[in-house]
Amino acid sequence: MSRIALVTGGTRGIGAAISVALKAAGRTVIASYAGNQTAAENFTEVHGIEAMKFDACDFDACATSVATITSRLGPIEILVNNAGITKDGTMSRMTRDMWDAVIDTNLGSCFNLCKATFDGMKAKKFGRVVNIGSINGQAGQYGQVNYAAAKSGIHGFTKALAQEGARFNITVNAIAPGYVDTDMVRAVPPDVLDKIIAKIPVGRLGHAEDIARGVVFLTADDADFITGSTLSINGGQHMY
Repeated sequence: MSRIALVTGGTRGIGAAISVALKAAGRTVIASYAGNQTAAENFTEVHGIEAMKFDACDFDACATSVATITSRLGPIEILVNNAGITKDGTMSRMTRDMWDAVIDTNLGSCFNLCKATFDGMKAKKFGRVVNIGSINGQAGQYGQVNYAAAKSGIHGFTKALAQEGARFNITVNAIAPGYVDTDMVRAVPPDVLDKIIAKIPVGRLGHAEDIARGVVFLTADDADFITGSTLSINGGQHMY
């Protein structure tokens, strides 16, 4: 039977590529989204992947949505926490609302969805969790104290939860993408983007499919000896 996979923020950008790659690997995929219904409907029409609308920041909505999926398809065995936003600003310009929105979406959603799915994984003695971090959670970035804090928190969250899941055959890993050719990055002014690319040793932006291949690898049935790790996919921009 095909394993059930949930990808948050799974209808656009990196999340869409992850959803498509997991489907190609034989998984039954549910792609969640929060707001852009037109994009979600187009994604489902093109790829034949079910899109489910709920706010990954909302603890109760996550629990309800996971329960709905479980009742229809069975326990979620693969969880990809990809939902994320940016609200950039220097400390002098950043408001508490900007801080809370990014922490809640990027980090709080990881707790919400892991809380809702972890017991089901334990019962099945199988689980694969991949949390999408960021190069900026590893190296920091000017004007992104909220985003860098959230993504750095994901890396710590991953290591701690991996220790809880290991004896139940649940692996918990993270991927830290570098700069990927998504709508968000394409919106960067060309002169700034040129400077970013100049710092990437391989000489290009990443593609969403680069990240998706990493997710497929970490969620494979036989990837059971890899847990608590962060896979950096950044073209060599940040090495440590």
